[in-house]
Amino acid sequence: SAEAIVAPPPFDRLRTVVIYDDLPQRLVASLKYGDRTDIVPWIANWMNKAGQELIRDADVVVPIPLHRARLRSRRFNQSAELSRCIAKLNNKTYLPDLLFRKRNTRQQVGLTEGARERNVSGAFHVPEEKKAVLQGKRVLLVDDVYTTGATVKAAARALKRGKSSKMDVLVFAKVETHLV
Repeated sequence: SAEAIVAPPPFDRLRTVVIYDDLPQRLVASLKYGDRTDIVPWIANWMNKAGQELIRDADVVVPIPLHRARLRSRRFNQSAELSRCIAKLNNKTYLPDLLFRKRNTRQQVGLTEGARERNVSGAFHVPEEKKAVLQGKRVLLVDDVYTTGATVKAAARALKRGKSSKMDVLVFAKVETHLV
């Protein structure tokens, strides 16, 4: 994409199911803020179809983690639920504790691209005891929405520091960007 040419990401490939507009926005909001975990299998199945090449190549499936404070308030991690379902559908190793969110960042909603990057910079790390598990593995990093990519890129950098060999990203929805 033009976006990747202008600023190459720290991951190899990105796949998305839909553009983040009306219906996908409502689905994501229902999942994240409306406790609609019953829609996880539907969304995960769509992601599974769109991401088959990435899933096939992956050694492990890793969700974008929530900070423990946000997890307490939300009661579940939507990315973890999607990842778990995708891993199960494909008999892949699901590693929800491979990546850790060490800082309680503010929500990204409403932040500019630069503010989003600053907000998540250094927020993720791979615990020392998990680095041996990660070394040489091709990771499939899963999230619900890709807006500017700040969260996924920060998580990908942490996984690279943890010695993953390759990394792909699978998201349900991507905000459409227009480069001028």
